[in-house]
Amino acid sequence: MQLKDYVIRRLLTLPLLMIGVSVVVFALSRIGGSPIGIYVEHEMSRAEIAEVSERYGLNESLPEQYFAWLGGVLTGDLGWSGVSVAPVADLLPAKLTATMELAICAAIVAVTLGIAIGTFGGARRDRFGDHVSRVISISGASIPQFWFALLLLLFFYLYVGVAPLGRADPAIYASIGHPTGFYTVDALLNLDGRALWDAIYHLALPAVTMGYTSMAIIARMLRSSLVEQMGEDYVDAARAKGLPERLVVRRHARRNALVPTVTVIGLSWGFLLQGTVVVELIFNWPGIGRWMTDAVLQGDRATIMAYVLVTSIIFVLVNLVVDVVYVHLDRRVTLGT
Repeated sequence: MQLKDYVIRRLLTLPLLMIGVSVVVFALSRIGGSPIGIYVEHEMSRAEIAEVSERYGLNESLPEQYFAWLGGVLTGDLGWSGVSVAPVADLLPAKLTATMELAICAAIVAVTLGIAIGTFGGARRDRFGDHVSRVISISGASIPQFWFALLLLLFFYLYVGVAPLGRADPAIYASIGHPTGFYTVDALLNLDGRALWDAIYHLALPAVTMGYTSMAIIARMLRSSLVEQMGEDYVDAARAKGLPERLVVRRHARRNALVPTVTVIGLSWGFLLQGTVVVELIFNWPGIGRWMTDAVLQGDRATIMAYVLVTSIIFVLVNLVVDVVYVHLDRRVTLGT
């Protein structure tokens, strides 16, 4: 099967998968009772509660409520957030872009460090460099993320004198336009160096916190795969041709070692999204993870369902990208028919 046809087929199955996810999420959200309670707790008037209930069919039977909610999703209406007292669709883009920017930067840190450390250790099996890479990767996997975040924040506050809480300086953030919602990208589009520095300044610690813990898994997997590949015949053949050891490792052995590592990189994206909940709370980051925490604690079903639906789509697309990268790295991999 051609790559283009495979991608199209996977994308066509996406709506069916999302319907299945939506049924499960909706059913679980209704086990605890009516979602109207969240609106009562936030002291909405009877008229406002009646309006919301009528708009989303909350007084109807469960099948009717589901189809009313599904119809709203298809038209861009994700329900009413009781936590923020506003439509979910109005709040989701800004919070999602904040979280995605943090997760992408953390992924860059994790993948860059993971591949570098894994390659360094795997090419120096049982030597000093390998032992150092093991210590680094094991520490990343062992240190609790919340503790590492607090440790970094405390260190930089006490010894460096900075405590970059939040996503941005409010005055600098308001001084530029935000066509994409990604602060770093918007700063570049506005050609504003001060805004770009402010974005990096606030991103650095939370991104390193999340990326370091995910880096450990990538580094360990790549190191193990690279050690196995270094013992293969094609590596000896490359050396016999007179290629420098650096090229043998990077162009031959590491390319094949990356094939199983790609799966770990794809799965680490899930850990990064989960990690945003803790990191956003500690660094006061205004993203979807912090919003979701408030929604879960207060029983805001509309926000929870929107979160699960959006993250499910992201996971499916990430898995599709992983499959495509598989084919690029290893031409022996064939796509399903």
